[in-house]
Amino acid sequence: MKKSLIIFLLLAAPLAGAEQLVREFSGTGNTTTAQFTVEAPWLLDWRLDADYEQLTALDITLVEAHGQRHVGRVLHTKRKGNGLKKFEEGGTYQLRISSTLARWRIKIIQISEEESELYTPRGQ
Repeated sequence: MKKSLIIFLLLAAPLAGAEQLVREFSGTGNTTTAQFTVEAPWLLDWRLDADYEQLTALDITLVEAHGQRHVGRVLHTKRKGNGLKKFEEGGTYQLRISSTLARWRIKIIQISEEESELYTPRGQ
């Protein structure tokens, strides 16, 4: 019985954290990223760093990879920082990134429904 429990725990451990890095992008200028495919739900984890407190900016727009349909603006900031944005629709996408005097890093993370429930918007 004890041996069965240990084997079960060892096999179940990787399933406990279903969060999975799909793609990671980084840069300093303007670009359109490579395509990435995600299922709902998923996270966009962003970080903006700069040498200056002012004059820095980051804009991120989500577009469907096939047909280039504009899905919406994901982020607009003029301050260094980081954050998460949760999405409830899967698909094949690209990001259009525009930055000024900034270094940015973006991670696309696949999460499970259970993990999705842990993320609530700021102020709630």
